Amino acid sequence: MEIGRAPRSQTVEMPDSWPLAADEEATSATWRLRIRMDDRPGMLARIAIRMADLECNILGLAVLPVPGGVLDEVVIRPASGLTKPQLIKAIEEEGCECSAVADADIRELVDASAANLASARRAIDDPSRCADVLRDVLAADLVTVVPLAEANVARTEGGHRAAFAVDAGTALVARRRWAPFVQLELARAEALLGLLDSVRVNVAGPVVATSSDGAAIVLRLGQPGDADAVSALHDRCSKGTLFQRYQMGMSTMPRRWLHRLLMPPRGESLLAVCGREVIAVGQLVSSSGRPASGGRGIAEISLLVEDAWQRKGIGTALLARLAAIAAMRGHRKLMAVTLPGRDATYRTALRAGLAADAPEEEGLLRITIPPVLTPRELGVR
Repeated sequence: MEIGRAPRSQTVEMPDSWPLAADEEATSATWRLRIRMDDRPGMLARIAIRMADLECNILGLAVLPVPGGVLDEVVIRPASGLTKPQLIKAIEEEGCECSAVADADIRELVDASAANLASARRAIDDPSRCADVLRDVLAADLVTVVPLAEANVARTEGGHRAAFAVDAGTALVARRRWAPFVQLELARAEALLGLLDSVRVNVAGPVVATSSDGAAIVLRLGQPGDADAVSALHDRCSKGTLFQRYQMGMSTMPRRWLHRLLMPPRGESLLAVCGREVIAVGQLVSSSGRPASGGRGIAEISLLVEDAWQRKGIGTALLARLAAIAAMRGHRKLMAVTLPGRDATYRTALRAGLAADAPEEEGLLRITIPPVLTPRELGVR
């Protein structure tokens, strides 16, 4: 859109004092306006001249393309005594539609690209803040986390509501009363959520760890095709190791349990592989029926390390990696069930950089993923 000087449709002379609306006080605050206008030369200039006549100081401008024209978002500092209805009337007299006037904060006047990148960084560092970050990006009044089945994506409420699928079971629902969402804003939100999804997938990708004796170990998510290798791992484990993991007497893993071990509902398995052998397996399972993307619920973790590989840092690497994945899923709390009087998992959690409470008498261990630690600091390389 060109900004050139165009003939004014009217010239407004400022009276000594603007009459105030009965329900509105004079203000010198900052306002955010959304003005819909035809996309033709001179329209924006006419609005700028009219605002100058009203002694409004334009602080920021963004042009949002919409069907049939453009939507200009203008941040101004109004003249003392000017009311919102008077400003709306002046804009309408220039042949434009002022769809919204809302109070703004001068601190919001930052480069939009830089602000969006900063928002993405906050969500990557702390996925539990995803809803808050989306609210900032959309300048929404409210963003809530709901099960996908309850999101009703098609319901837009005239553009004042938007729903975004986060994963297979979660959605974020944004609402904004002061102005409808436009397509450009929704595209930004989709791009942000796509980036966060890529980060989550990347965190769950294979990584290399090194045992205390120098062996290279690959940590990766388990798949159904790993059933034979995981079965062989259980065959190599002693009865004592299996009892500590499953808290029941068993000499091998029943075949019918393998798929659930590798692909648990609401969770995933993590394997430690050396060469072609699986030498350890960990599980991360959300103990809440509510998805973790909103930072709710506790994830339950469990570890099994082959006897010959114990006390070589394998369990520590597995737990650190599980914590990093849990953090990217929105969890901040982990839980493990151990045998009463056994503190191996507790000591492993401390070595992994996690905050763990002393095990309870019944063997329940509660672990906190410190918010100051990023996934990179939790062993992600």
